[in-house]
Amino acid sequence: MTLDTSTPVLLLGGKENALSICRHLGSLGIPVRASGSASCWALYSRHCKQAFKVPRGIGQRDYWHRLLLDGDDRLHGHILLAMSDDAIEFLNANRDRLAGNYILDEADPQLQADFLDKKRTLELARAAEVDAPEHWSLGSEDDLQALRGKIRYPVAVKPIQSHKFSAVFGRKLFVIDSSDDELAEKVHLAWRNGIDVFVVEMIPGPDSTLSSYYTYRTGDGGNLFHFTKSVIRRWPVNRGNACYHRTGWLPETAAAGAKFFEGVGLKGLGNIEFKRDIRDGKLKIIEVNARFTAAQELVRRAGVPIDLIIYCHLTGQPIPTFQPSKRELRFWYPLRDFLGFLELRRRGELSFWSWAKSIATTAHVFPLMSLTDPAPVLGAMVAVIYRLTA
Repeated sequence: MTLDTSTPVLLLGGKENALSICRHLGSLGIPVRASGSASCWALYSRHCKQAFKVPRGIGQRDYWHRLLLDGDDRLHGHILLAMSDDAIEFLNANRDRLAGNYILDEADPQLQADFLDKKRTLELARAAEVDAPEHWSLGSEDDLQALRGKIRYPVAVKPIQSHKFSAVFGRKLFVIDSSDDELAEKVHLAWRNGIDVFVVEMIPGPDSTLSSYYTYRTGDGGNLFHFTKSVIRRWPVNRGNACYHRTGWLPETAAAGAKFFEGVGLKGLGNIEFKRDIRDGKLKIIEVNARFTAAQELVRRAGVPIDLIIYCHLTGQPIPTFQPSKRELRFWYPLRDFLGFLELRRRGELSFWSWAKSIATTAHVFPLMSLTDPAPVLGAMVAVIYRLTA
């Protein structure tokens, strides 16, 4: 097919995902611009036609409002793609105004807001008859005290909205191993910082029992693609972000994900993560993202170019033919994975030779490094310094 590359793209926020899309679409001749904080790696790519860095001291959503809605028409006609939860909130809050001058996907703003609400996501899963972990609401001090002696540890104190929690605490959740007092302490800490939380059971089992399903559902209920992957390791273990992923078709994960997305009426892009509960063998929902994820480069390199597929769909072009790779690829964060290995070794769960064997493959995909586009490596280093001196 002949690709019409005339419609430009603006990436809002993100990190690994924004860089992957910028490199891929930019290399195809599509004009790609990016806007985000200093940690948005796409800002530094040679494939980024124009970068709009959010100045220090200004919130991203305030900056994007000025950039896109305050009378400046230079970016009119761009496809706007959300790379972060902040970006989803911005697009949802301003969707009607943006729709007149920009190209947006088919996402349902209310459903996207539900996915950002981690407790509401679990409620949607139950309604769709998809297995979910037990959880308990915390609307008051009375709710917290009522849990004493009634829940089985370990549990997690999980934020209603993860991106707000991460901005304050630099982590996704608090894990409570065995103490009602520690549970109360962490809940109160979150409340003092103005963050709503709830309690959810920790699904037992290693991180290798995590798997994900991706799709894009059109307005008429069709699917543009299906993709699955799984996790090998996370760091910190059992609570952090994945540091070693692998590709591979997982029919059970795909079926559970499709059931959930059909049940909730997804429109647009969706990613759902499950963990297999070793107690009953069931896949149980962990979270849902209505956007491109950090593993975007792995998905693309595995033969499913979802960024290009969505670009063609939104510009009215034929969907490109694609063939998922039969070869297993692995998405690797070397430093974080080494730290994960050290933690697992201290726990007696992984030897050095077993770790070395697990990484002894040439089928690695890296989130940042590229010999043909090295500047983002320096940009990422600058971003770390920028954050430490903020």
